[in-house]
Amino acid sequence: MRAACIDIGSNTTRLLVAEPDAARPGHLTEVAAQRAFIRLTAQERRRGVPADKAQAIAEAVSEQARAARGHGAGALRVVATAALREAEGRDALLARLESAAGVRVEVLSGAEEARLAFAGATAGLPAGTGLVLVADVGGGSTELAAGVPGGAVQWWASLPIGSGALADAHLPGDPPTAGQLAAARAQARAALDAAGCPPATVAWAVGGSATSLRRLCGPELSTAALERALARVCAAPAAETAAGLGLHLERVRLLPAGLVLLGEVARTASCTLHVGGGGLREGVVLDLLGQVG
Repeated sequence: MRAACIDIGSNTTRLLVAEPDAARPGHLTEVAAQRAFIRLTAQERRRGVPADKAQAIAEAVSEQARAARGHGAGALRVVATAALREAEGRDALLARLESAAGVRVEVLSGAEEARLAFAGATAGLPAGTGLVLVADVGGGSTELAAGVPGGAVQWWASLPIGSGALADAHLPGDPPTAGQLAAARAQARAALDAAGCPPATVAWAVGGSATSLRRLCGPELSTAALERALARVCAAPAAETAAGLGLHLERVRLLPAGLVLLGEVARTASCTLHVGGGGLREGVVLDLLGQVG
């Protein structure tokens, strides 16, 4: 059976169509994936999503739902995270998105988002790995979840800061200044310290910021690698860096904030971060396939 997830986030609306990997239990084989970069700022969520962005999200959801069905998905789940969790006028927008998708749009709680991101990131990891921390850095929030692969989440926290929120609050410069980065780091550190994140054996970073960093750092996000990447993306205006890395301009604008957040996660967890091969979308698909406990 093939299943699909459309994830409406604060930075992107993304589709994944996948099916079970017959050769590797607990793993998925990707059939198709799409992404539309439509960013909603914290101010836009508080005051109401602008009409042009509501239209863009609805069009992206409609196109991705058609693609999911075209690729033979037998089940489709459309989820929204911090982008719509507390958005002004969200009920009207949800009704519009449900019409576009042809299915209900579910606004995930922080706990459910953490559970599914953990399932997607740890699927297929061997037993005996120890305590695994999954950090899902989104645009409007950061979900943290810790547990043992194949088991229930033992600890989780939803922090009201993500790459977009942190950039809006502290990083107006292009590129950001040292003082702006210090202010962003202070807020990220305070939020993570208050959450009481447990030390982990291994940590996995998922979400758009982590995925984008593969080109800068490779699959391992050590403290030194994150600092080198931060220096690189802050050495020139975002447009120049985006062209050099082949990344979307808006993604590069948010990378300094994402790097700061991931660096503080690594510090708090007392271990090196690895870029995860799966996350929320994979967790939703595994859930649809009955492979999440």
